Amino acid sequence: MKVLEAVSTIAGKYFAVWVILTSAIAFMFPDPFLGLGGYITILLGVVMFGMGLTLKAVDFKIIFTKPLPVLIGVCAQFIIMPLVAFGIAKLLNLPAELAAGLVLLGCVPGGTASNVMVYLAKGNVPLSIAMTSVSTLLAPIMTPLLLLLLAGQWMPVDAVAMFKSIVQVIIVPIVLGLAIKKFFPVAVEKSLTVLPLISVAAIITIVAAVVSGNSATIAASGLLIFTAVMLHNGFGLLLGYFAGKVLGQEEVNRRAIAIEVGMQNSGLGVALATAHFGPLAALPSVLAAAWHNISGPILATYWSKKPAVESEEDTSVRPAEVKL
Repeated sequence: MKVLEAVSTIAGKYFAVWVILTSAIAFMFPDPFLGLGGYITILLGVVMFGMGLTLKAVDFKIIFTKPLPVLIGVCAQFIIMPLVAFGIAKLLNLPAELAAGLVLLGCVPGGTASNVMVYLAKGNVPLSIAMTSVSTLLAPIMTPLLLLLLAGQWMPVDAVAMFKSIVQVIIVPIVLGLAIKKFFPVAVEKSLTVLPLISVAAIITIVAAVVSGNSATIAASGLLIFTAVMLHNGFGLLLGYFAGKVLGQEEVNRRAIAIEVGMQNSGLGVALATAHFGPLAALPSVLAAAWHNISGPILATYWSKKPAVESEEDTSVRPAEVKL
């Protein structure tokens, strides 16, 4: 078990490295990975099941004690990122499928890796966890609705089918995880240390599936897509921070909101794009899986060296409490 824990720690710590290596291998040698495409939805369900196992009642405490920063952050998540994605797609004149994929990336909720980045950045971790949880639970409504409004000009959007998909791959696994945790708490507690390994393995398998299936397209227009993803992430981080600042949030909250807004659940983006738009539309989310885990640590490292004014509430948590 200790060996698995050690491997799990390494897997979580160097997640971006594994994503980049996997992407490179799948791009250069696509054939062995071509059969993985049919497992994308199942693999994402595994990741979200793990999220359900780690959720605690205390994660939602801040929603009732200090709801304003949560409200600001979640609204920023579902306003800034979709509109920025729409603007970039128009500005760069992206092909229809890629444009729809970028907007989809902007419309999915925050990713759980952001919680670790906020911890490293000395931000408000309880706020980060609450934002991730709330935006994820709102995703079945917000993601299809926003896509219908913003992406319909490029690709047909079946909002009802997308709602069902998100419930199946997000809500149901989370609820199952919560149920398992309630009835088997001791077993779940012992297994939490290996969850990062399972999550990383699932996500890099998703990445390998999409990259291998689109290697020719990446070779032809990879730079354009990567530029779009970098701009989208950069504007999300910047505008998320300033949204918190303009609305009077303290520094620890601004950092949490910035990182939560800028880092998306790229795994969900891949699954939804593959199922509803086509494999090419999944490319922005695949590249985001790598880039978000590069830009996030860079920003977190920068902020970790700059003191943040603490609020009256203790915003720190122990490293073991941060979800990976």
